[in-house]
Amino acid sequence: EFDLDTAQHLLCEQFGTKDLVGFGVDKATAALVAAGCLMQYVKDTQRIALPHIRAITLEHNEHAVILDAATRKNLELTVNLSGGFENTLAQVLDKTATAMGSRLLKRRIHTPIRSKPELNARLNAISAIIDVQLCGELHESLKQIGDIERVIARLALWTARPRDLTRLRSALQALAPLHQLLTDASDPRISQIVAQSPELPELQQLLEQAVIENPPVLIRDGGVIAPGYNSELDEWRSLSQGATDILEQLEQRERERTGISTLKIGYNRVHGFFIEVSRANAHLVPADYIRRQTLKNNERYIIPELKEHEDKVLGSQSKALALEKQLYEQLFEFIAPHIEQLQMMAAALADLDVLNNLAERAIALNYAKPELCDSDDISIKQGRHPVVEQVMKDPFIANPVELNAQRKMLIITGPNMGGKSTYMRQTALIVLMAHIGSFVPADSAKIG
Repeated sequence: EFDLDTAQHLLCEQFGTKDLVGFGVDKATAALVAAGCLMQYVKDTQRIALPHIRAITLEHNEHAVILDAATRKNLELTVNLSGGFENTLAQVLDKTATAMGSRLLKRRIHTPIRSKPELNARLNAISAIIDVQLCGELHESLKQIGDIERVIARLALWTARPRDLTRLRSALQALAPLHQLLTDASDPRISQIVAQSPELPELQQLLEQAVIENPPVLIRDGGVIAPGYNSELDEWRSLSQGATDILEQLEQRERERTGISTLKIGYNRVHGFFIEVSRANAHLVPADYIRRQTLKNNERYIIPELKEHEDKVLGSQSKALALEKQLYEQLFEFIAPHIEQLQMMAAALADLDVLNNLAERAIALNYAKPELCDSDDISIKQGRHPVVEQVMKDPFIANPVELNAQRKMLIITGPNMGGKSTYMRQTALIVLMAHIGSFVPADSAKIG
């Protein structure tokens, strides 16, 4: 029942535009209907505003290297033939510092591209990182940033937990040292990453002032907002937490008044505050003691003064928690206008993580920078299978590959287990790695 007009209206409403021409998708009618259905489904299931969904992009087949399901399976890109992660291309290549970097790398492995300007930009950035020997320091710096992509998504949906705020705070604090590391890497792609991940001192300062160092998991537990952030909250907390001194004084006074040295004041969630006296001393209890609970060996009482204190303490605790929840939600309101910028930052830092990871892999595994050419030729000198060479105990025997207009096909012969399939797969993987913007396991490679 979902028609084109409904889909267009829903998408324009989501993106805050009059039409979809600016996204270049206005002619893709079938795709728009599908996107509209998906958007409506998400709205129905989440039942909340989705401000982090800000655009729609049309992917063209001519911009991508097409991989069918059988190819993905047999090349063992991210999953091996047994369904596991071991001995896959992703296992060899993925030493990223962040989960968002790992996800981006796997997406790139599954969606190699043909755009030579984009691929060369990635390759040149990797070269720049290698030239200034930044891999180790960048890896440690990126670990401090963590998976802010998921954190920002939860913040946009107002489902973030207190520790998400501390993760965002840590990421913002790590930006300045990260930018300092990148000053020596002279490369347009890296400069773009720095520009897309600016420091946000106002937001950083707010989170430093508002949230304690190690907050509890849930806001309902309280103790998330830092002391000194809100004077009213500090007053309510002081009242509820300062009750210990009053109770100690009351306990000592009642011991002296009754002559019961073992008398003590306690608290539980069911009965509140109580004065506990052993059965043996029950005859010493004054007339103003009101029995609250009888146990096997003890009697528990309440007196008006203790009841008054209980009401005051419990009231202050509930008021402190209610105010803390209100202040917590105000933090979300302050962060909301920054969501778009934070999303851009997360994407840029995930890109940097992938580039730095591939630079480290190129150094550690002796990979070469491929040359992307406009012809259909493939020329690989001393190529190696990226996965097999990692699991072999003996050195891998490198092989050349030459394919061009005059040499369009190779006939490969040899005994079973002689390496014929490995030779074919290694060629495919080297080409695929070049088309994700990675260095390749070879002495040199020209990929058309």
